[in-house]
Amino acid sequence: MTETDPIRVLLIEDDEDVRLSTEQALSLAGFKVEAFASAERARASIVYGLPAVVVCDVRLPGLSGTDWLPEIRKIDAEIPVVLITGHGHIAMAVKAMREGAYDFIEKPFSSERLVAIVRHAVERRQLALQVRSLRDALENWHGIQALLIGRSAQMQKVRRTVMTLAETSADVLIYGETGTGKELVAETIHTTSRRADGPFIPINCGAVSPTLIESELFGHERGSFTGADRKHKGIFERAHGGTLFLDEITEMPLELQVKLLRILETGTLTRVGGDQAIASDVRVIAATNRDPAKAVASGKLREDLLYRLNVFPIDVPPLRERHGDITLLAKHFLDRLNEAAGSSKVLTPASIEQLEQHAWPGNVRELKNAMEYVTAAAPDDRVEAYDLPEQLGGASPSAPPPIELPALPVDTETAFRPISEEIRELERKRMAEALDAARGVKTRAAQLIGMPIRTFTLKLKQYKL
Repeated sequence: MTETDPIRVLLIEDDEDVRLSTEQALSLAGFKVEAFASAERARASIVYGLPAVVVCDVRLPGLSGTDWLPEIRKIDAEIPVVLITGHGHIAMAVKAMREGAYDFIEKPFSSERLVAIVRHAVERRQLALQVRSLRDALENWHGIQALLIGRSAQMQKVRRTVMTLAETSADVLIYGETGTGKELVAETIHTTSRRADGPFIPINCGAVSPTLIESELFGHERGSFTGADRKHKGIFERAHGGTLFLDEITEMPLELQVKLLRILETGTLTRVGGDQAIASDVRVIAATNRDPAKAVASGKLREDLLYRLNVFPIDVPPLRERHGDITLLAKHFLDRLNEAAGSSKVLTPASIEQLEQHAWPGNVRELKNAMEYVTAAAPDDRVEAYDLPEQLGGASPSAPPPIELPALPVDTETAFRPISEEIRELERKRMAEALDAARGVKTRAAQLIGMPIRTFTLKLKQYKL
């Protein structure tokens, strides 16, 4: 219900004269009136969000107005219901108001009085719809925040643009480095738009063979080329009523870019080998990891196609420029992975510092992969810096983490000397004691300490005994 649409009023009155005069008064006041003689016949006209107001007699043949009220409120509790009462039915109307009716008017009534009541009810209805719209937008905003996580100014700008695009059908160009989440942005635009119930079909133009991409996009007729043994519907036809995401649009051959431009301008396509124009109701969201202007200059993107797609450009920032988002994203990914794996990994301050210092050439995709790695490889629930992948500064998978020993006090360090010196001193002392016990007989002394006589003799010279 917009400001330019006539406001719809549903009138149920079994008295034909009252029904006709009431319908005429409301119509002259600018309302669009649907009139019925019974509640049973009017039932199908009550839907969520419509009508603006119900004007209903309390006493009706079959289902009465008061009995119908709970059914209306169950469909949409915010539809105002104005009850028409005859003499002696006021108590019934008051009871109905306690149960949710908006107001009542007693027969006989003036047209001016009825119109005034309906106008007030309409104002209330419009206010309720505005509140509902704001509530839905708020819920939708939280959904976008869950998909496009980040507190940085860059991501807030992306979210605002997505919210704007939700109300339009304009084609979009998304650009940003590989791994920044361009497909996620495209899917969020789709899920928050009026096309959300339609299909979302992504295709990477660089991953499809140049000889097959035309058929894949636009379809082909049977016999149009060798191997075309049956008719094939292309992605454009399969995406009818929804959104088509063309990733890496600059990898699409220039001759196909011409055909794409024609589809965007005319809303029709022709299959390969066919001559029939087929309607195409598809929103196109394209993406590239190149600078669009440079892609045009280098001959990778047609300038006219760029202008057609670039109505709403979205620049997805690289992760290294999203200040404050790295830790937020890492914890989000880790929480999701913990939930899936039944684990309880947590990042320590040291590992968070390591993540914040990394340059992230692979952007959000690299961060997600890192969290998948630690979920599987970290031995303990506390994920330390050395548990991170090696390219992030973690330990090599084949090498154990270094053991850090506590430093000894300075005065303690001077009390220690190499253990080899202590062993030699003890050995010399025991050999001297054995010689004394054997009264200088070297063979006997060697036997006493279990040392070969040759070794004993050599050490006697070494220790100058």
